[in-house]
Amino acid sequence: MLDTVQIRDATAADWPAIWPFLREIVAAGETYTYPRDVTEDQARSIWLVPTPGRTVVAVDPAGTVLGSAKLTPNQLGPGAHVANASFMVAPAAAGQGVGRRLGQHVLDLARAEGYRAMQFNAVVATNTRAVRLWRSLGFEVVGRVPEAFHHPTQGYVDLLVMHQRL
Repeated sequence: MLDTVQIRDATAADWPAIWPFLREIVAAGETYTYPRDVTEDQARSIWLVPTPGRTVVAVDPAGTVLGSAKLTPNQLGPGAHVANASFMVAPAAAGQGVGRRLGQHVLDLARAEGYRAMQFNAVVATNTRAVRLWRSLGFEVVGRVPEAFHHPTQGYVDLLVMHQRL
C-alpha cells in the first residue's frame, strides 16, 4: 500500500477529511498539547499554516486522506533556520507506515527549503511509537521537560525535545 500513497500539498478542500481524525486524536489527550476541546476553527488555523509554513496530506489512490503534516519555522527571525513539524495519521491508517512516509517527506521538504535542522518541542514521552519513529529517522532527544504533559490515564509525564541536523 505504501508505494501507492501520494504526499501532496494540502488545500482547504482537504480540511473536511483532516478534521475528523485531528479532532479524535486531540480529544484523546494522549499526544498533543492542543486543548482537548479544540474547536474546528481553532484547529484549522493551527493546522493549515500560512506561508512560509506548509501543510501536506498523504492520500491513497482513491484520494482518501490517510494523514497530514505541517512544516513551519520553529522560531521567528534569527531562529527561523530551524524547522518544526507536526504529524497526524488517521487511526484507521495507523501502523501502516503512513507516519514514516510523512516524516521522510517533511524532512526532505525541510532540506529543500533550506532549513538547517528540525526540532520537535513537545514529544510526549509515553508516545513510544512516535519516539521510536523519530529516532529511526535520525532524531535524538536533546532535552526532557519533567512532568510537562498531563496524560489522561498516566498522569504527569515528560515532554521530550527532539532534534536533527539537516
